[in-house]
Amino acid sequence: MNQSLFNNILDAESFVYSKFGKGESFDVGVKNAHIWSIPTLFVYMNGLIDSTTLTQILTLTQSTQSQTKRKTEIDEIEAMNSYFPYHSVTVYDSKDAWLSAILSGQLGIVTSGGFVFTIDVRSYPGRQPEEPDNEKVIRGSRDGFTENILQNTALVRRRIRDVSLRFELTQLSTRGKTDTVVAYIKGLANEEHIEYIRTRMKKIHHDGLTMTDKSLEEWLFKQKFHPVPFVRYTERADTCAAHLLEGHIAIIVDTSPSVILVPTTLFHHLQHAEEYRQAPLIGTSVRFLRLTGFFFSLVLLPFWYLLVKETGHVPDFMSFIGPEKTGDVPIFLQIVIADLGLEFLRLAAIHTPTPLSTAMGLVAAIIIGQIAIDVGLFIPEVVLYTAVSAILTFALPSYELSVAAKIFRNLLLFATVSFGTNGFFIGLLVLFMYLASIKPMGVPYLWPLVPFFPKALARILIRFPSSNGALRPFIVHSPQRKRS
Repeated sequence: MNQSLFNNILDAESFVYSKFGKGESFDVGVKNAHIWSIPTLFVYMNGLIDSTTLTQILTLTQSTQSQTKRKTEIDEIEAMNSYFPYHSVTVYDSKDAWLSAILSGQLGIVTSGGFVFTIDVRSYPGRQPEEPDNEKVIRGSRDGFTENILQNTALVRRRIRDVSLRFELTQLSTRGKTDTVVAYIKGLANEEHIEYIRTRMKKIHHDGLTMTDKSLEEWLFKQKFHPVPFVRYTERADTCAAHLLEGHIAIIVDTSPSVILVPTTLFHHLQHAEEYRQAPLIGTSVRFLRLTGFFFSLVLLPFWYLLVKETGHVPDFMSFIGPEKTGDVPIFLQIVIADLGLEFLRLAAIHTPTPLSTAMGLVAAIIIGQIAIDVGLFIPEVVLYTAVSAILTFALPSYELSVAAKIFRNLLLFATVSFGTNGFFIGLLVLFMYLASIKPMGVPYLWPLVPFFPKALARILIRFPSSNGALRPFIVHSPQRKRS
């Protein structure tokens, strides 16, 4: 049963000022008004509500002689639902929950009887949906997620018109109270995975998640110092919808334009929407290029260094490998300097204004690189193979995985420099065992390679036609494996 939280409007006004301060925050709106015959107090956040709608409410609901109602408790509760039939009206029995709703952008109302309500007239500031820069496609939709959680859920709902699609809203952190939505399709997503997410979220007791989805990932999966990403991020609504239909779970965090997808494996980070926008044969070839690009981004530079140092193992048809003159600077040190130079170039491109970044890149890559070769700091082969390795990492669709690939490549290079041939192959084995040992949410990171599932691996390597009767991935443990 609904109960009044305040004795009267003055009591409510004193409570609001005790929380927000009187005149201390310019964006806190506290206004006395009437909803026809009922005196009310409006509390809202400027900038988070639709001011036009609020003006209409204040204009149309002022007290008049022709509109009278009995001032009883039952009348006040019923009046809210009858006065605002086109707005979501919520009655509260907790002051803290009411304040949280106001801080999220809803219009708070206190009646003369002390009952508290909110109506949803939120209008968050933000940009319109547009194609994300890091997930562009030649063909396909050009809308992507924004920083507005309401827009993001609407983009997904537009693509999946199913009554089983669920958006569970919760607030995380004690001070930030970040709105977070767990999205899944009931009957397709595994209940144990959903309950795991719910349980982990309840254990988050932190003052704020200012880095939104990335902070949430570290809290949910205890990533610690693992370099590989445990979740997949996407800014494309169609990619998110495709994963939901496969039985995955999406986590949407307010103020973040990217969505978390779980559970995922290493091979999820090597897929891209463009593969499904082209013919199956074309999609397969593009996927093959990405898979081989990821492998060579790890081994190309260390393997080249190994062949340079172990010239006796180089076959005749690869005799072109290796410099004629090594120069005064050791090759390993040349590689380290060149690799660090590329990283500084990437950071400079990020922090340089867009009109200047292209010119800066050309100057650094062409002029500085050529001068470094002319003065004898680098040999041409070092610049070549370092640049090719960098290009291969840029070809990966997942930025998080590309950074992890750089770390693994450098570790493998260090092992090769330290222990030669044994270090190279033992380093590969250790890397493989490390990736095989990771199991976020209990899902093997190298599935379906480890454990070995031939049919599933074939679907990883080959982009089969959509009409081929694909099953939902085994790792999601969906109650309904068949999709058609």
